[in-house]
Amino acid sequence: MVNKFAYLGSTLFHAVHVDNKVNTRLAKADSGRVLPLRRPPLPQPHRRQAGLPAPRAHLHRAAARAAATAGGWARDGWAGAGGRSRARGRCRGGGDTAGCGHLQPAPADWQYSQRELDAVEVFFSRTARDNHLGCMFVRCAPAGRYTLLFSHGNAVDLGQMCSFYIGLGSRINCNVFSYDYSGYGVSTGKPSEKNLYADIDAAWQALRTRYGVSPENIILYGQSIGTVPTVDLASRYECAAVILHSPLMSGLRVAFPDTRKTYCFDAFPSIDKISKVTSPVLVIHGTEDEVIDFSHGLAMYERCPRAVEPLWVEGAGHNDIELYAQYLERLKQFISHELPNS
Repeated sequence: MVNKFAYLGSTLFHAVHVDNKVNTRLAKADSGRVLPLRRPPLPQPHRRQAGLPAPRAHLHRAAARAAATAGGWARDGWAGAGGRSRARGRCRGGGDTAGCGHLQPAPADWQYSQRELDAVEVFFSRTARDNHLGCMFVRCAPAGRYTLLFSHGNAVDLGQMCSFYIGLGSRINCNVFSYDYSGYGVSTGKPSEKNLYADIDAAWQALRTRYGVSPENIILYGQSIGTVPTVDLASRYECAAVILHSPLMSGLRVAFPDTRKTYCFDAFPSIDKISKVTSPVLVIHGTEDEVIDFSHGLAMYERCPRAVEPLWVEGAGHNDIELYAQYLERLKQFISHELPNS
């Protein structure tokens, strides 16, 4: 039996989304100036060199800080090895669990402004596969129409992405809802393909029921591995739009570029699902992507029935598209002028 996650270990799942340029991800925005984004500094014992995968144990510790950093809260019981939660099993019933794990005040490693703190809410939801899903809602644009349902890349968690969400949402006038996949950050369970799909289903339901956001106001945004659950959900539900940032055709095609068809053991076969997506789709990809080749983005674009003008970022790799001015420009154009009733 092929372990679908393991065979991508040397390629897709060693892609480092967070590098030493993270503080300038939204560089050259608006005026062309570098607009640095604040983020919590990593503890010195766990500081990593650029280009190396972040240790899994550190990701769990960083996610334990996420609640404190983002919303002034930390989950009780985060003293175990590797930061794994001891609060599992304390939630009862399905759906959203705002008090799951006995959320208690704790000092934050990084101090955000009070306005930023007030804009962020963290809570737990439960998936159909009985995992507790860490969720984050960032109210960047209270008067904005759209909310991004953001499925992040592999080597990050909510704690590391929070400042990026605040900066991105405020610049494109969208609120941002995100979540940690099963086995990532504060979410329980183990990473698997089935869990990925159950995770985004739970996030979709939480966004709709907890915040009352209707599908016509939800933009699904997937980055790298996050494009997998994004395409799956978009193939089953209609929404305002879909944004695929550095998408992959399938896992086997990443590991073995000469693969021309989908086999029964292939993981993440997004290329076979994209034709079922009925919402407008914006594909973004760097021409020099060293992790997921540019050909993946091109193939996804060509198979998509409602694809809009794509953004091919000349010279960009897998982790630095946000550094290019056209990234924000294209997002603003798409959301503000190309969507129905925008």
